[in-house]
Amino acid sequence: MKKCLFGMVIMGLVLLSGCSSMYDGAYYEEVIYGNEEDLLGETYAQINENDFISTADMPVSTFSTDVDTASYSNVRRMLNDNYLPQTNAVRIEELINYFNYGFNTPTDGSTISVTTELSVAPWNADHQLLMIGLKAEEIDFEETPGNNLVFLLDVSGSMDSSDKLGLVKSSMLLLVEQLRPIDRISIVTYAGTATIVLNGGDSTDPTEIENAINRLRAGGSTAGGAGIELAYQVAEDNFIDGGNNRIILATDGDFNIGTSSVDQLKSFISEKKETGVFLSVIGVGTGNIRDDIMEALADHGNGVYYYVDSILEAEKVFVHDLSGTMITVAKDVKLQIEFNPLNVKGYRLLGYENRVLDYEDFIDDTKDAGDLGSGHEVIAFYELIPAGSEEVIESSTYEIPEDLRYSGNDYIDELMSISIRFKSPEDETSVLIQRFAYVSDFTVTPSETFRFASSVVEFGLILRNSEYKADANYANVLERASEALGDDEFGYRQEFLELVQKAQHLNTLLD
Repeated sequence: MKKCLFGMVIMGLVLLSGCSSMYDGAYYEEVIYGNEEDLLGETYAQINENDFISTADMPVSTFSTDVDTASYSNVRRMLNDNYLPQTNAVRIEELINYFNYGFNTPTDGSTISVTTELSVAPWNADHQLLMIGLKAEEIDFEETPGNNLVFLLDVSGSMDSSDKLGLVKSSMLLLVEQLRPIDRISIVTYAGTATIVLNGGDSTDPTEIENAINRLRAGGSTAGGAGIELAYQVAEDNFIDGGNNRIILATDGDFNIGTSSVDQLKSFISEKKETGVFLSVIGVGTGNIRDDIMEALADHGNGVYYYVDSILEAEKVFVHDLSGTMITVAKDVKLQIEFNPLNVKGYRLLGYENRVLDYEDFIDDTKDAGDLGSGHEVIAFYELIPAGSEEVIESSTYEIPEDLRYSGNDYIDELMSISIRFKSPEDETSVLIQRFAYVSDFTVTPSETFRFASSVVEFGLILRNSEYKADANYANVLERASEALGDDEFGYRQEFLELVQKAQHLNTLLD
């Protein structure tokens, strides 16, 4: 087992004889800690954590939303396989946004509602933590226009296992049960060549669709580029005006032959989204996951990137969160926050490293950004250094924008302004909404949402061994999260506690 091949450190067989596990009575037979190299051939994009920025150097922060959840379920898969994830697999924003938080739905015909909250940073008592929450309007899936769905399935040899193609087939069968007479489903497969298995299948005859799914078999090399091209052709042939026209690519991300250049694929997908056909990606499996490629393709296709590690996760994506998965209500959603130097000395955006935008990108409607589906909730956290702190922030050079709101001693009661731009799915011109947060918003008794979401952030800081984790620790995460489980209809928050306990235990075996 070569280190260069597996990109991991095997800590040896750790048999916990006489010490029963809290996880279904199983023993940890092997503890593995991922490093910065490829893990079992898996590849992840490099994450360089956002640093603290002095408000005096640059008071404005701009970024794109992200509703992907792949990182959370992928980290769960690693922990359930008894190893700690490598740092680049941990995208904090995707951990946070895996959960629903019950934000108020937009009112008065608005598309997006905004919630803010300010309290002490749980892992650094000298800092404050600012939560910004967005929620998109909710649309009943049953009342939406028709769905033209094209499943683009990787059936190459690398997909020949129960946790890959087998899980994809089971996931599709769950989705078929949710379809309506006005919906259409197509299946395109790719291995050595790309093939149309089902073209515009009528959801009133689910047997035809189910038979097509059950006949799928894996084998051969990978012609991912050809498959994507054919899937867009099928989607355009079955296009529904005003409907949800979407390709759902299911793969372990292994694009070996054909039009396999990631840049070529991203360019092609970016062009095709202008036709009104969006692309989402479902990653599966273990061993040769190309997380970096799958995330990039979904980002450029105006879609969402999920990682499905179990049939329960498939149920979450295709049953519980169906409207958010399928129905886009706001596209190219961008946030721009201007901090008031009278009250904020420095700030750091937690996560969203690959979503950070330049200042001028905010008003540029040609600049691509993330989308929000029906009922989607997005949380972003900023860690703040209060004005008056003696903490030193490394200085950086920025071109400070003109016409700032906080250019003098006005608005002394304001902490920041929040500007949000987004487009409706049919439009190419953005609309602007603006909100403000105030110093008086600070609370020492934060809400249940704040406590649980911040515990997820703290967990991410620990898993990443973040430079900024300060006093972050598993015990605090467990205490805060366990007191903020809320309704937890499907048990996702309780499962989070179990994952934290497992990571804590695995970590003790490394000490």
